Amino acid sequence: MDALNRKPGDTSTHPSSGTATARPAGGGAEGRDADVLVVGAGPTGLLLAGDLAEAGLAVTLLERRDDTTSNLSRALAVHARSLEQLDARGLADELVAGGHRLTGLQVFGDAVLAAGRLPSRFPFVLITPQYEVERLLERRARQAGVTFRYGSEVLGLDQDADGVTVRFRTAEGIGSSRASYAVGTDGGRSTVREAIGLPFPGKAVIRSVVLADVRLAQEPDSAFSVNATRDAFGLIGSFGDGWYRAIGWNRHVQRDDDAPVDLAEVREVTRLAFGTDFGMHDARWVSRFRSDERQAPAYRVGRVFLAGDAAHVHSPAGGQGMNVGLQDAANLSWKLTAVLKGHSPDSLLDSYQAERHPVGTKVLRSSGAIIRLALVQSAAGRAARGFGAQLINRLPPLSRRAIGNVSGIDIAYRAERGAHALAGRRAPDVQLADGSRLYELLRQGKFVLIAPGDEALAAAADAGTGSVPSPDRVVTASWRSDRRTALLVRPDGHIAWATDATAPAARAASLHTALAHWTGAPAGPAPADAVRPAARIQPDPLG
Repeated sequence: MDALNRKPGDTSTHPSSGTATARPAGGGAEGRDADVLVVGAGPTGLLLAGDLAEAGLAVTLLERRDDTTSNLSRALAVHARSLEQLDARGLADELVAGGHRLTGLQVFGDAVLAAGRLPSRFPFVLITPQYEVERLLERRARQAGVTFRYGSEVLGLDQDADGVTVRFRTAEGIGSSRASYAVGTDGGRSTVREAIGLPFPGKAVIRSVVLADVRLAQEPDSAFSVNATRDAFGLIGSFGDGWYRAIGWNRHVQRDDDAPVDLAEVREVTRLAFGTDFGMHDARWVSRFRSDERQAPAYRVGRVFLAGDAAHVHSPAGGQGMNVGLQDAANLSWKLTAVLKGHSPDSLLDSYQAERHPVGTKVLRSSGAIIRLALVQSAAGRAARGFGAQLINRLPPLSRRAIGNVSGIDIAYRAERGAHALAGRRAPDVQLADGSRLYELLRQGKFVLIAPGDEALAAAADAGTGSVPSPDRVVTASWRSDRRTALLVRPDGHIAWATDATAPAARAASLHTALAHWTGAPAGPAPADAVRPAARIQPDPLG
């Protein structure tokens, strides 16, 4: 559903391992040019860099392209969970205003994935070019003080116990920059990934896919449609402004990735897939690409991390590429901030791999299943595909699970045995007693503690625990309703801890342990509700 996410090379470096204070004007900690080097100015790198800079860290972003080169976009769809992450940064409403909302996605004939039923402030798929997402994220990053170095081609890196040095080439010659950590968001051909010696196992799942942005003389029945026949599959998606994205694959026309493509070829494959080319004309962009399924075995090696396409690539089916990268960045940014500011031990950074690698694996499997359904050739296989498509319409729970998976709304991080049922799950955008929303409070980049009135905080103080949270790390709020559950929500919108305990002493002790573990007290054992590796998909009881 997303038209493919193929970003230009991103490069990055690690922030310093010491405590970071307000971001210095000239660089990071002693002996370093920055706290964090991010390599690659695609959506993943821009969101990550902006988060770190807004937290007061010194960030340099290296990008191979120069600042006048257009980043032509294959990504097309922004899903609900990504819009929630952008909402937590004050950007979603502006992006939505310029895009085209789809409340249903028509796939394989008459089957419809009902995005309008999602339990989110954004119950739709937003169709908008990737470069619009990048525009907003770059503006935010610049305003936060990120140092952009366009025209910087990363050549390699070296890391030691204290930091990372990244070497790069510019028009002026060879240079280097040093930071405490580096993050490679530099796409499927990641130089950062190669420099740290990580393989990228996998294979090409489909070749010679053609893509074009076009005008149509005949408006399709649906604003977004996917269809497949014995010999081809196609996608038509509306930008909402008269332009359409067309993607297609023809079983009998398999050419090299760099073979030229023209509008006639796009018309032909669209006719094979849909029975008409909709009067396609005036292409503003045509391209040919192949789609791989690959995943790095590790997202962290020492002080170097991978995110987005540098860590995982998969088929465009489901439109999840750019979206998964944005969510990688949201997961990593607050953890780097906590470690650099001395609030958490370096071991917190290991949870990035533990939480996000299973999500990448799940997306590879789900998008791969969709593309293989589209490629099925036998009459029996196509009949089974059609039957399955009809089941989606007839069984709402099946449709809800499918769109919850694709949209990212149902992604949760696995909690320890015995944890509260909400631990690790996505927090919905609940209304609070003062009239604000949870995701408005998350714009401060802090944890949010939601409790029934001031009961939990008063109980903690009365118990003499001293665990009233520090206002520079935790925002406190109360339920608008009479709900008695207390929640601690992470900066990335996932629930770190929850309790239904009613006894003041038990409630206070649990809160103290959670605050100490998550928001920065002397290192100690994780609370019972701490999140641990792996991910799961399940309904949200707070939704």
